[in-house]
Amino acid sequence: MKGTEQTERRALGVPLSVVVLVALTALLLEFRAHALIWARPRLSVQVQLLPHYALLSFYRMLAAYLLALLFGLAYGLAAARSRAWERVLLPAIDVAQSVPVVGFFPAAVYFFVSLTNGKRPGVELAAIFLIFTSQAWNLALGVFEAVKTIPTDLQQSAETFGVAGLLKLRRLVIPACIPKLVYNSILSWVSGWYFLIACEIISVGPAQYRLPGLGSYLMEAVDKGRPTDMVAGLLALVAVVVLLHWLVWQPLALWAEKFRFEFTALDEAGARPSAPLTLVGGAGAVIYRAAGAVLRPMGRSARKALGALPRPGRGTLKALALAWRAARTLAGFLLAALALGVTVKGMVALGRILLGPWPAEAGMIPLATLASLGRIVAAYLLTLAWTVPCALWASQSTPLARRLAAAAQVVGAIPATALFPLIVLLVIRLTGGMNLAAVLLILTGMQWYVLFNLLAGVSQLPDDLKEAARAFGLSRWRSWRQVVLPSLVPSLVTGSMTAWGGGWNALILSEYFVYHGKTYEIAGLGSLLDEATYRSNDSLLFVLSLLTMVVTVIVLNRLVWRRLYALAAARFTLDY
Repeated sequence: MKGTEQTERRALGVPLSVVVLVALTALLLEFRAHALIWARPRLSVQVQLLPHYALLSFYRMLAAYLLALLFGLAYGLAAARSRAWERVLLPAIDVAQSVPVVGFFPAAVYFFVSLTNGKRPGVELAAIFLIFTSQAWNLALGVFEAVKTIPTDLQQSAETFGVAGLLKLRRLVIPACIPKLVYNSILSWVSGWYFLIACEIISVGPAQYRLPGLGSYLMEAVDKGRPTDMVAGLLALVAVVVLLHWLVWQPLALWAEKFRFEFTALDEAGARPSAPLTLVGGAGAVIYRAAGAVLRPMGRSARKALGALPRPGRGTLKALALAWRAARTLAGFLLAALALGVTVKGMVALGRILLGPWPAEAGMIPLATLASLGRIVAAYLLTLAWTVPCALWASQSTPLARRLAAAAQVVGAIPATALFPLIVLLVIRLTGGMNLAAVLLILTGMQWYVLFNLLAGVSQLPDDLKEAARAFGLSRWRSWRQVVLPSLVPSLVTGSMTAWGGGWNALILSEYFVYHGKTYEIAGLGSLLDEATYRSNDSLLFVLSLLTMVVTVIVLNRLVWRRLYALAAARFTLDY
């Protein structure tokens, strides 16, 4: 029976693989057909160009994600490696995630746009860098949490058997990170789509750079009050998100379940691959065979050529090793000198800006900070009110958790600017004020961080722990309170830390926005940053608002979230 199922799956996989390859070829041809837009500086809001805009935005997102994945792995592993590294790297990531996307505009313009004199490649690199800043911190914190919460008995077993170095990294640490990486990768893509508009429209004072893509298309449609074009852009965005979920994230989520901490055998039926996994696997097999047919002869020729070369002696190998160490030391010294030079130059420029005459708006910063903080607290409480019950509900069924993650991925990818017409029509006109509208828009930038981290925690709950709760006759409520909730505490704290960073980021879209030629704003740090970035080009007001936001987030993280995380890691780690 099993052999028949495998034969049917293979028979289905081959034609589906051909379909995938044909579809990819068609997409590339469509991309080349519209390649002239590459040199076109002006954005054209035309529905027929949406497939091309979707591809451009996807390629930017993919490039930024690959960089963020490498950064998150390296940074998270380094922070979890020792207490000394943790004391240095975690405060740095606190600063980085507290800086909103517009806070990176000057760096993006200076390092990428200015170096290419405002030409298209530099603007593209700047957009990729800005998307990277919305994706990387969440991945790094997810890796850090995954390593820190590895069960103690597994670490002791690895030490007992002498598993260390690269073997420990490959067999214990990286597998422990995979479930968190998968769910946090979904969240990073959601965050990237959410801030896509801000990343494809780079504006610093009078200078503005617009890249063709879904984000800039949606912003142009909103600015001009064209609901039909806006709905078409949203449908294109949702189509891309759904396709990615079906072809990539759903198979990866199924695969990640293999890396849960379990002490009982997995259900074989639960490990059955999905249709997308079969499709992607079949396509991969076709590509692998085709590449092998081309590369194997080249590999054999290269091995013969290398085998004919004389082997170096011990003296030569020793000299090469010494040269490698010297080169590595020199490279480290040069990087440290470069970092020190950039830091000193930045501090001097910052000092010059702060010594200038302060604008009148600077006196509004303390009250603006309190107002923004109050809105973020309200949005966070609303987030907890629905995400925690959803996570408890999803813990009862793995398919339910998958469906919830799929729905959240689609809804969370909708940029906040797409909600402006609804907010204006239903909230501002009914309540007569901007406070509730700002809280709801901040909510859209916070809630997914908490939900996806909780769902990642749910995916790591061992089945034997649930079976033990059922065997002891615990009611659903007692099982949630005594088993599920304590197990989710580390994920909740990590999600809350990143959610607050996302909330501060969302201020720039929540306290100041333009719809159909009319500006809606309310007092807060986000509106001050928008004022300094888009209208007045006031460098001092920009720096003061940004520094206030960074200092506030660092203080909150050090006084609240870091202490909660230490408590969660000490008391709520799964151990047997």
